[in-house]
Amino acid sequence: MIPQEIIRRKRDGDELDAADISSFIAALAAGQLSEGQIGAFAMAVWFKGMSRAEIVALTLAMADSGNRLQWTDIDRPIADKHSTGGVGDNVSLMLAPIAAACGLAVPMISGRGLGHTGGTLDKLESIPGYMITPDADLFHKVVKEAGCAIIGQTGTLAPADGRLYAVRDVTATVDSIPLITASILSKKLAAGLETLVLDVKVGNGAFMADRGQAEILAQSLVEVANGAGVKTSALITDMNQPLADSAGNAVEMRNCLDFLAGRKKDTRLETVVLAFAAEMLVKSGIAASSDEAETMARRALSSGKAAEVFARMVSMLGGPADLIENPDRYLARAPVEKPVPATRSGWLAACDARGIGVSVIDLGGGRRHPADRIDHRVGFSELLPLGTRVTAGEPIALVHAADEAAAERAATALATHYRITEDRPELTPVIAGLV
Repeated sequence: MIPQEIIRRKRDGDELDAADISSFIAALAAGQLSEGQIGAFAMAVWFKGMSRAEIVALTLAMADSGNRLQWTDIDRPIADKHSTGGVGDNVSLMLAPIAAACGLAVPMISGRGLGHTGGTLDKLESIPGYMITPDADLFHKVVKEAGCAIIGQTGTLAPADGRLYAVRDVTATVDSIPLITASILSKKLAAGLETLVLDVKVGNGAFMADRGQAEILAQSLVEVANGAGVKTSALITDMNQPLADSAGNAVEMRNCLDFLAGRKKDTRLETVVLAFAAEMLVKSGIAASSDEAETMARRALSSGKAAEVFARMVSMLGGPADLIENPDRYLARAPVEKPVPATRSGWLAACDARGIGVSVIDLGGGRRHPADRIDHRVGFSELLPLGTRVTAGEPIALVHAADEAAAERAATALATHYRITEDRPELTPVIAGLV
């Protein structure tokens, strides 16, 4: 196998056969390719695309580049959810314990931030001691005893994807349907899932800004996953504004704890979390209908059972046992907090969600290079949702920054990301469709 020949053929629009793709991915996993070759391959795929057969071959090659997990000693359905990435999207943090509290086993393999979007692992790393890459035995133990475990890719789980994932983040090749499909599904196939529900984001804060492209991606994911033997569906959700009222790492973790404590009711975030819980429970056969499943999920929240599952997962993975009771003891706060005033009176009509994500990176809450260290303290909280009536000077968000200069820059930038109008806007529903 000559890597540059495979890159050249894909660059020229040729269809690669499964053997060539398998050989290239095996070399990638073995560390035999340079970052330049990996980036060139990703860019060729971005420009020329892949056929369905190529995507299947790429997905299977990446899933087979390491070990596949087995759950034969767990008598609950093995299920998971994955998001294509958004801003203020911390759904997985609450969804996994809710689903586990309702009778599912959820081995959730998550990723770091890609481009302007936040990463579940980066948020979890704001918890002192939390192990995002436990060994296989501990991972299995936590899933079996707590009901869920949210971790990152270990060196033995789809290792080819781990390296490709990092290169995509810094080469502007994140928003490629074949690469997104293979990246997501290789981890899910390696995780030994029985059912999977996908959150395909659409809007100015998503990698798929166009509804048609989002539907194509959703269809690709669903067809490839079902073809590989995993019962899969996808919800298309709106990402034209941050989903939670926070964007960052520790601030989104605080938002998660507030949600589990029942302090984030009647929000867009709650709508999405409950919709995915219902889809997971119905798809896995735990509930007969969406209404029954949503009732189960609400009960898991109101009873405190979901919070108990989350606390046990955190404790078993090395985090503090009393995180939920004492978040301020463990989640670091930025030294500077600065309100962002509305520039005029009116209605919050639109925002640049992608710009907000980039502003988090500018604060230090994301990466420009794979080796960059993240400041988990920084970001935005108390973001007002679109459709809110504001008066000039009223805070529309709170900046969390490392110093006064960074806070001032972020506040100025955030204000420009919102459009305020005299007329009340018509907002799109947060759940846009089901595939």
